[in-house]
Amino acid sequence: MVRFSAPIIAGALLVASAALANAQQGVAVSSKIDPKLAAAAKITLDSARVIALRAVPHSTVASEELEREHGRLIYSFDMKVAKREGIQEVNVNAITGKVIGVHHETAAAELQEKRAEMKAGIKDSSGITKP
Repeated sequence: MVRFSAPIIAGALLVASAALANAQQGVAVSSKIDPKLAAAAKITLDSARVIALRAVPHSTVASEELEREHGRLIYSFDMKVAKREGIQEVNVNAITGKVIGVHHETAAAELQEKRAEMKAGIKDSSGITKP
C-alpha cells in the first residue's frame, strides 16, 4: 500500500484548486510574468492565484503580474467582483504565499493610476522604465 504524506496531498489539492479556478473563470487574463522574477519566486503563479481568489470570494482575476514592490517580490492580482464597481487588488508575497494587501480601487482611481503610469513611463516587471 502506498502512503502519501500530508504535504504531498496538500500540494496536490492546491494545484487542483488552481486548475479549477482557471477553468471556472473562462475569461482572458492579462498576465505580466518576467521569467527572471518567476525563477526567484518560491510560490507558483497558479498557487498565488488560488490564494488571491480565496482572499476575495466570488471574484475573477482580470490581470496578474509578478513584480518587486518596496523591495519585496509579490504577485499582484486585479480582481473583478460581480455587481461591484472597480477592482480589488490583492498582493501575495511570492516567497511566503501570504496575502500582504487587499484594497479596493474604484474605476476612476484605476484610470487615474494608469494615466500616472503612462505619464511617468511604464515600468515593466523587471523594473525597467519604458518610454
